[in-house]
Amino acid sequence: MIKAELKDKTTVINILSSAFDDNQSVNFIVCDDEKREQRIKALMAYSWEVCLLFGEVWLSDDKRACALLLYPDQKRSSLKSIWLDIRLIIQVIGLTGIGKILKREAQIKKIQPKEKSVYLWFIGVDPQYQNRGYGSRLLKSIILSSEQKPIILETSTLKNLPWYQKFGFQIYGQLDLGYTLYFLKRGPDN
Repeated sequence: MIKAELKDKTTVINILSSAFDDNQSVNFIVCDDEKREQRIKALMAYSWEVCLLFGEVWLSDDKRACALLLYPDQKRSSLKSIWLDIRLIIQVIGLTGIGKILKREAQIKKIQPKEKSVYLWFIGVDPQYQNRGYGSRLLKSIILSSEQKPIILETSTLKNLPWYQKFGFQIYGQLDLGYTLYFLKRGPDN
């Protein structure tokens, strides 16, 4: 596992955009119009920027898989984070989607644990290399480097639940948003 550098931004955005193209949670956020593909890339660029400010971006050694980690206890409002949020609204959500996204985020925050944790925001593998162990190796490395903090995540992809559970993640909640969003946590001792 290698820490992503600025030169890796396009690689990370491309991996995540293609890996999450049909993801229910991503498509809930992204305004569905003729610019949908551009909007997904803009969402991943936003996520990259936020993780550079308040987390880390990791790549597999071969750069076929990546993960965006956020440290919620480090997240602060700043001019840059406000500007990123404004760009997210303009480029991804659209003005008409603000209400539903704010409601969704408030519901998610109620369920997420308040303890210090590592938030695994996105983990993705280039689709042409999926199901070959790239994601598993990256997730193992993330678990080993989490410094004894719990790791939390959400997924709307039912088929991914057994994969996360194989690594010690347990479902601790779910939310109905017109699709089911599952909340998973892996304690430091799992």
